[in-house]
Amino acid sequence: MATDLSYVVTPFIAWAVAGTSKFVINSVQARKLAFGLIGYGGLPSNHSAIVSSVATLIALKHGIGHPAFGVALALAFIVVLDAASLRRQMGKHAELLNKLSAPSPESAPLRERMGHTRVEIGAGILVGIAVAVIVTRMINPTV
Repeated sequence: MATDLSYVVTPFIAWAVAGTSKFVINSVQARKLAFGLIGYGGLPSNHSAIVSSVATLIALKHGIGHPAFGVALALAFIVVLDAASLRRQMGKHAELLNKLSAPSPESAPLRERMGHTRVEIGAGILVGIAVAVIVTRMINPTV
């Protein structure tokens, strides 16, 4: 029985593509290498790319009626809602707290880039779908 590594490889590739794209976009916008902007927030959303790649992979391999697709879709909704609401609000709170607190050498300012806009999430979803389609076609060209 052959092992299907596409379920491990696909989200990893989606993460790498989204992260690399985000780094390039941030570097172009900042006009310098933007290592300090790696992490939460930005275009495209890594989290959205990862979960959408898995959901798409399951849909392509097993169909949308498969129970695993339902689980993957539910997980994707949780991750996307978290990125768009909770983490975005945390970033706004961090921004306000940084304005209120006096800078001190003992404490670094709170990270303000936490969540994602709808465009950033949408771009992450598109990256995830594209990666899943490409991986599936590479493994099984008839799909």
